[in-house]
Amino acid sequence: MEESILKKSSSKHSLSDEIATRKRALNFYSLANILPDPDNILRKQGKDIRIYKELLCDPHVFACTQSRKAGVLSLDWEINRGLDKDKNAEAIEELLKKLDIHKLISDILDATQFGYQPLEIIWKKTKSGHVLPEKIIAKPPEWFCFDDDNNLKFRTKENYYGEIVPDKKFLLAQNNPSYNNPYGERTLSRVFWSVTFKKGGLKFWVVFTEKYGMPHLIGKHPRGASREETTTLADMLEDMVQDAIAVIPDDSSVEIQEANKSSSAEIYEKLIDKMNSEISKAILGQTLTTEIGSTGSYAAANTHMAVRQDIIDSDKKLVESVINQLIRWIYEINFSNEEVPIFQLYAPEDVDLTLAQRDKILSDTGVKFTKDYFIKAYGLEDEDFEIQEELPTATSPQFKEFKESEPSVPGQEQIENLLEFISTKKLNEQAQQMISPLISLLEDCDDFDEAYELLTDKNLHSKKFEQSLQKALFLCELQGRSDGLE
Repeated sequence: MEESILKKSSSKHSLSDEIATRKRALNFYSLANILPDPDNILRKQGKDIRIYKELLCDPHVFACTQSRKAGVLSLDWEINRGLDKDKNAEAIEELLKKLDIHKLISDILDATQFGYQPLEIIWKKTKSGHVLPEKIIAKPPEWFCFDDDNNLKFRTKENYYGEIVPDKKFLLAQNNPSYNNPYGERTLSRVFWSVTFKKGGLKFWVVFTEKYGMPHLIGKHPRGASREETTTLADMLEDMVQDAIAVIPDDSSVEIQEANKSSSAEIYEKLIDKMNSEISKAILGQTLTTEIGSTGSYAAANTHMAVRQDIIDSDKKLVESVINQLIRWIYEINFSNEEVPIFQLYAPEDVDLTLAQRDKILSDTGVKFTKDYFIKAYGLEDEDFEIQEELPTATSPQFKEFKESEPSVPGQEQIENLLEFISTKKLNEQAQQMISPLISLLEDCDDFDEAYELLTDKNLHSKKFEQSLQKALFLCELQGRSDGLE
């Protein structure tokens, strides 16, 4: 039935055939089955991807790329996170550690800069009979190209137009590839002109600084001086710029005029700052993590960090997809028909101190939280903790029954008589006597400083209240000792 449906679409093509291909497209042409790189900058410059490597010499570009990489490299990693690991999964975990996983992650992240990054796998048979990667080496992307079917090809001296790479030999990291562009999206392509204009601005700024940063020397000579004398004085002034020494005739003079072009220099500074800002946005998606500036705010910084976090999450998925492809190949070669473990990057969850303090205060007042709340609020697992039942309190029925069944403690009657001294009613009366005069005084204050001066011990009159609380604490300690709860 399904086969008949697939064949009903056309007499020439079935629904399972690919019709819109490059070979049949009207406006597509390729040379020797090599898919041209659609990067506009490379085509207009007539160069290859190596020109983007030169951009990393710019300090700001390098800082932004390293910052973006650091967002992923700072994450922890694990195989089958939170699940039981069999011996094969544990072996994969040990293998990744031997391969220098952080170097591998850093090489994969180069794909975000250059669009794609091939990584050659050197396989080796171990003593146990398994075929495992011995090394994974990142190779220069300019050595490779793609054919009309988006397959990776290695261009050699023997075959200029490239040869298809063997299966399971090269891992390929691609940054947002598409059918039209398997070469991927390049962040360095988006900063090319910004870096170019920045270099030009710096060049002119240096010339401007050299020209106007030093004072101008003006030489004066008599009106009837010859051209030779004028030329000689000019040469002396030129030497004076270097060593500040000149010997001139007594009828000539030299005037030093200070240059003042600070306002013009700001034009170059604004150009450099603007280009740096564009570079930050192209690589990191925002500017405040690399350029605080004078108009930054806490809210804006948080928003920019959220944008940067989205980019980190995207880069994290790229790394996970490439390494999981490696693990699938290892299992296809060595452990067929077994469930393939998953490689994951994750950030260790830090406890929210503000939330924890709030929950502690609520808990002290009698609020009880469920186990589901702790799992949701703090990112814990069900098996990570247990909630113990509280011991019966003095007001619970079980405690009363226990106390009634126990013989009376010596001195219990005296303690109960003392407890009447710190009754709630009496404590409330003392607190009211302490606070009422203070409220009246605060209502007459004109500013904060005056109110602050009133908050002193002589105005609070809290001695009686403090003494009552001290007696209450003492009686509570006696009560605890009498109950054997030392």
